[in-house]
Amino acid sequence: MRKILVTNALPYANGPIHMGHLLGYIQADIWVRAMRAMGHDVTYVCADDAHGTAIMLRAEANGITPEQQIANVQKEHERDFAGFGISFDHYDSTHSETNKSRSQEIYLKNRDADNIAIRPVTQLFDPEKQMFLSDRFIKGTCPKCKSPDQYGDSCEVCGTTYNATELIDPRSTLSGATPIEKSSDHYFFKLPNFSEYLQKWTRDTGRLPVSIANKLDEWFEAGLADWDISRDAPYFGFEIPDAPNKYFYVWVDAPIGYMSSFENYIKTKRPDLNFDDYWKKDSENEVYHFIGKDIVYFHALFWPAMLEGANYRTPTGLFVNGFLTVNGQKMSKSRGTFIKAETYLEHLNPEYLRYYFASKLSDKVEDSDLNLDDFIQKVNSDLVGKVVNIASRCAKFINKDFNHTLSGNCAELELVQSFIDAGDSIAKAYEEREFSAAIREIMSLADRANQYIDEKKPWALAKIEGEEQQVHDVCSVGINLFRQLAIYLAPVLPKLANEVQTFLQLESFDFASRKQVLVNHEIAQFEPLMQRVDPKAVTAMVDASKDSLAAAEAPKAEKKKEKNVVDKKPEPKVGEAEIIGIEDFMKIDLRVAEVLDAATVEGSDKLLQLTLNVGEAEPRNVFSGIRGSYAPEDLKGKLVVMVANLAPRKMRFGISNGMVLAAGNSEAIFVISPDSGAKPGDKVS
Repeated sequence: MRKILVTNALPYANGPIHMGHLLGYIQADIWVRAMRAMGHDVTYVCADDAHGTAIMLRAEANGITPEQQIANVQKEHERDFAGFGISFDHYDSTHSETNKSRSQEIYLKNRDADNIAIRPVTQLFDPEKQMFLSDRFIKGTCPKCKSPDQYGDSCEVCGTTYNATELIDPRSTLSGATPIEKSSDHYFFKLPNFSEYLQKWTRDTGRLPVSIANKLDEWFEAGLADWDISRDAPYFGFEIPDAPNKYFYVWVDAPIGYMSSFENYIKTKRPDLNFDDYWKKDSENEVYHFIGKDIVYFHALFWPAMLEGANYRTPTGLFVNGFLTVNGQKMSKSRGTFIKAETYLEHLNPEYLRYYFASKLSDKVEDSDLNLDDFIQKVNSDLVGKVVNIASRCAKFINKDFNHTLSGNCAELELVQSFIDAGDSIAKAYEEREFSAAIREIMSLADRANQYIDEKKPWALAKIEGEEQQVHDVCSVGINLFRQLAIYLAPVLPKLANEVQTFLQLESFDFASRKQVLVNHEIAQFEPLMQRVDPKAVTAMVDASKDSLAAAEAPKAEKKKEKNVVDKKPEPKVGEAEIIGIEDFMKIDLRVAEVLDAATVEGSDKLLQLTLNVGEAEPRNVFSGIRGSYAPEDLKGKLVVMVANLAPRKMRFGISNGMVLAAGNSEAIFVISPDSGAKPGDKVS
């Protein structure tokens, strides 16, 4: 059993959690849950990054103290993380006495080891706010291209980088005052002292992704520079020892928050753990940080150097994720794709997003895209259409006909054993953070399980006298296969896993528990486990995420469009089809269906009544106007294509729940059939 400490990048305590943040937290949580399921001792901690000028100013704008500001935001962060099933053992704040003490200790050890330098720095100073200004709070004219309204570090027009003191006509964005130049002593961490150490550290096997290590070489080639670790008062943070009115720059005490959060966890909840067992120099326990690629430099250069200088162990590895786009573009408030965690939770099941992210993530440092149409299709097809559908199809027979008890023998032991054996490669994929590979293998197993049930057709066997045992055996095998899938998906879908564990009445749901085949086992009454994603809910979420400006402009744009005759949609000419957008077409859910039964409809010379297997728990009843070209016996066993998400239509003969696709001319109608190899429930695209 390995002992592992896992942390996530600390969210900044001046704003809400959004989809871009969640990519990294969900990735870490899945890994933590998977490693726990494999029997390892994993501690998972995090904290709010609670210091800095931005938080101080945000609190001032809100009319509250910085302490009140960070406390309010922390409650929101913890609420949102819990909503998405993020399983932190402890969630802290960097504004704690423990973090203050640990930060000062690490600083003093580095100071005593001659890793700290002091020298004057000239900066721009706001005479009205009486504070030094960081680059983000200064704007002026670019000294090169003369473009106005540029920030104090670089020009967005020509790309030139410069010092804020080089700006033409600079102004403070906080007060509008013209800043003055002022000198102040600053404290520097001598990063060049660790150049040789860091070059070796970043190349240690498994420490960093190779692509990140290669990128860091650029810093070593350019030569490492001293790192400014101080800020002048006023500043919300920890005062530097023996340096009145000087404060640690936020990136000094933020990563130390990993240590202090773990330390506070020990103090408040786990006195059996020992801090030094994880952080002493020669510790054999493992420490991993899950971070975004935008903060690699702090974690791969400054952080290990600070730890080495203070004689602490460094991280075993950094796991780095890319950025998130939505519908192929940068998240946008005007488009409604800058989606807050809170907004998502108001509209959709969080496990949908956990699954979608898992299906995209690997150990590569790659950006991920949340394509909302693909999101709907993948969740509905995989989780509802494939996985949950297995339990739904089999449990009703076990509950109704066999006193809630599985068969006394496993009729397909070889098939069930192959599912059990697959757990080894799935566990390996999880451990290596190849989540997308794990999901592909799990869904391949789900396809095999559905194929088995489709071939055995328990709903048809149930109508045949004397086949009761066969129905019992087939459905019991189906439940066993479903149980394996649920165990493998548990790190991704913890809520679903808990519900399945309750339904199957199992004491354990870890990876090892999969090896016991369920025979003569009593299960509970089946309850629906997961609903399909409603496209209307996704649309509502996007609409709710649009900023007020975009919402206000929309009605104006619509009014303008109505007045513009040229913009109006032309009526189709006679004989032409009306043109629709791809958005409308994507709403159509086409599925492969098997005709289980077909019959003429009394009172109609055009309709046939079809009983269709669409890979769902219950067959569908569909009326189709194809009687003129097909006899009922021509259709039985035939695969057809149907519109699966058409609203049920009440006819005088009954309810028609779907539409079978067909083409026709003046002579005949031809039912559209998929190629061989397709199976009921497959999505047609």
